[in-house]
Amino acid sequence: MALAELTTSPHRSRLYWMVADALTITKRNLLNYVRIPQSLVFSTIQPVMFVLLFRYVFGGAIGSETSKLGLSYVNYLMPGIFIQTIAFGSVQTGVGLAEDLQKGLIERFHALPMTRSAVLAGRTIADLIRNLVVIVIMVIVGFLVGFRIGTNVGEFFAGIGIALLFAYALSWFFALIGLAAPNSETAQVMAFPLLFPLTFASSAFVPVESMPSWLRGFANHQPLSVAVNAARSLMDGPVAARAAQSTTGDLTITAIIWCIGLLIIMIPLSVNIYRKRV
Repeated sequence: MALAELTTSPHRSRLYWMVADALTITKRNLLNYVRIPQSLVFSTIQPVMFVLLFRYVFGGAIGSETSKLGLSYVNYLMPGIFIQTIAFGSVQTGVGLAEDLQKGLIERFHALPMTRSAVLAGRTIADLIRNLVVIVIMVIVGFLVGFRIGTNVGEFFAGIGIALLFAYALSWFFALIGLAAPNSETAQVMAFPLLFPLTFASSAFVPVESMPSWLRGFANHQPLSVAVNAARSLMDGPVAARAAQSTTGDLTITAIIWCIGLLIIMIPLSVNIYRKRV
C-alpha cells in the first residue's frame, strides 16, 4: 500500500507517489470487479446481444448496403461493436465516481496522505483494463459469428489500440458527468442521452450514406464515427477506408487527434470539479 510505504520511504519524488497512489486506487477498483463479477458478466451480455441482433436479425437487410461498399456485414459490424461496447462501458467511470462520492468514500481518501489525482487516475485506469477484458471477449464472439481480419495481426491490434484510447478519453468525459451528478442513479440517467445519439447516429452499425442528408454531416464527423472508421480501416483494410472516403493513415491520425483533444480538455475539467467537490 502506498500509505504504508510512505512511513518507511518519505523521501520519494512527487511523481513516484502520484504513480504509486494511482496504482493503489486502480488495484482497489479492480478488486471490486473481481469481488462482484456479476457487473463484468452483465456488461458483456449486452454487447453480445447487440452482435446477435445485428448479425442475424438486421444483418440481412443492412448487408445489401455494406456489400455495395465491398464489405460483408459482419466485418462491417464488429469494429463498430467494439467501439460501441467500450463507449457504453465507459459510463461506468462516472457511475462509480458518483457512487463513491455518495458513500463518502472519496472524502475518506481525501483525509489520507495521497495525491488528489490518484482517485480519478486510478478509476480511469481500472476501467481501461476492464474495457480491455470486455474487448477480448467481444473479439472471440466476433470470430464465432464469422468476423475475419482483412489486414494483418499488427494492424488489427492497432485497431484495438484506437478503441482503447477512445475508451480512455470517454472515461474522463464520463468522470466529469459523475463528479457533477448528485448520485450514481443521476449520473447514469445523465450519461445515456448523451451517448445514444453518438452511438446510433454514427457509422457503427449502418453506412452513413443510408441516412438522411441532414444527418450525414453529424454522423460523419462526430468522435464515435471517427473512432469506428479508423478501427474498421485498420481491421478490414483499404476497402473500409475507401468506404469512409479517406485513407487508413488519415483516419487513424484523425482518431488519435480526437482522443488526445478530448483528454486535454476533460482531464483538467474533471480534476477542477473533483477539487471543488472534495
